[in-house]
Amino acid sequence: MVSAAAMNEISEYPPHPVKRPLMFQNWERLTFLHWRYPADVIRALVPSKLELDTFEGAAWIGLTPFLLTGLRPPFLPALPWISHFPEMNVRTYVRGPDGERGIWFFSLEADRLAAVAGARLSYGLPYRWANMRVRCDATQVEYTSRRHTGRGQAHIVIRRGSPLKAGERERFLTARFRLYTILAGRLGFAQIAHEPWPLESAALLKLDQDVIEHSNVPGPSGEPLVYFSPTLSVRIGRPKFLR
Repeated sequence: MVSAAAMNEISEYPPHPVKRPLMFQNWERLTFLHWRYPADVIRALVPSKLELDTFEGAAWIGLTPFLLTGLRPPFLPALPWISHFPEMNVRTYVRGPDGERGIWFFSLEADRLAAVAGARLSYGLPYRWANMRVRCDATQVEYTSRRHTGRGQAHIVIRRGSPLKAGERERFLTARFRLYTILAGRLGFAQIAHEPWPLESAALLKLDQDVIEHSNVPGPSGEPLVYFSPTLSVRIGRPKFLR
C-alpha cells in the first residue's frame, strides 16, 4: 500500500523504474497549456474507478502539443519518417485505485496513421489521425493540427522564456509517470520513466483551437498556464491490467 505521505508527495522522479520498456521515444519542443476546471465537471468525465486528482481545489485540463522523435522498440533503431512526427493530447490528472498519480487522456492526435493504429491496438488509447506540423526558430514555436475526419483543430504559437525551477504546481501538472486506459473493457495502465522536465516559462502569442471541445470536454475559459520543455527522453512500459 502507498502511505498517505507518499500519496501527497509530488516528485520530479519516477516512483517505479521501467526495466523492460515496450518503447523508447523523445518528446521535443513540447508546450503545456493548462486551464482550471470545476472538479465536479471533470469528475463526471473519467472512469468511476479513477479518483480525480486536484490542485488548489480544481481539476486541470491540459493541451499538450509536441514533436515525437526517436520512436523505437527495444534493440532496434529508430526508422526514418515513422519515428518522427507531431503529437498533441487533451488530458486530465487522476489517481488509480492504488493511489498512484497518473494521466487520463480524452484524446491524442498524431500525424502518422500507423502510430495511431498501433497505439489504439496496444494501449487502448483514443488516438486520432491528424494533419499536424511543428515549426520553430530560436524564440518561437508554432503548432498546427487538424483531424482528417471529424472536427478538431488547433493553431498555437508560443514564445520561449527563461529556465523555470519547478514548484509544487509545476510538478503536479507535469511530473506524471503513469497513463491510465481502458483495455478490453478493464482499467489498465502503463508506467513511464524519464528524467525531471527541463521546464521554461513561455508566453502564449496565439491560440485558436476547438480540439478540447471535440474531445468531449467543455471548452476552457480564461488564460492558460503555459510551460515549455525543449527535449526529454522517455521509456514507456508495457500495458498492464489493474487488479
